[in-house]
Amino acid sequence: MSDAPAWISPLVWTDYRLAILFTVIVPLVLLIWAFTQQSDAMQRLLIIYWRVSSLLAITVYLLIGALPIGFISGWLGRILIPIALWYWADLNEEIREQSQNPLKLALTSWRWAVSIYCVLGAIVQLPFLRCATLPNTQLQNDAVCRLWLEPPWAYREFFHGNTQPWFLGFLGIAGLIVYTLYLGYFVFFRLGKRKRSAMG
Repeated sequence: MSDAPAWISPLVWTDYRLAILFTVIVPLVLLIWAFTQQSDAMQRLLIIYWRVSSLLAITVYLLIGALPIGFISGWLGRILIPIALWYWADLNEEIREQSQNPLKLALTSWRWAVSIYCVLGAIVQLPFLRCATLPNTQLQNDAVCRLWLEPPWAYREFFHGNTQPWFLGFLGIAGLIVYTLYLGYFVFFRLGKRKRSAMG
């Protein structure tokens, strides 16, 4: 097993830290804020965001189990999040027409920031998608691919120290199956009727 380039490890850990900030902490604060301000359009947008971004949480569990498909699901999650945040014409219009206030400014700033983060992250991860083609054992022995597994493994040590990685990986697979079924149902049976209306 050859050593990975020195710059990759800081990149991986920086990416996970930014993910915690942009995809977990900030949208959670915004959701609570939107509920307290009773902003229906912002609540709907953020609820849609949380449904879509749950793929990133599923990815963490897949990578804890060192399942190669986690590299694909994580990459797809970065693609789906900007789409979910900007696709709905009615929500975009309603939010745009609201008077300027701190919540609107915070939400708009976050939408742009997380969208840019996800798009850049998807581009950066393209060379590492080869990890999705490796068998489980080879994946863990590959110096570069293993670096992407270390933050999920650290998460397991902190939150699931007494749980076997294979079981958490199984939970990830179960979550991915449910997510895929729901997304498929939505795309093929509901999206055509609703067009770009989240209120429909």
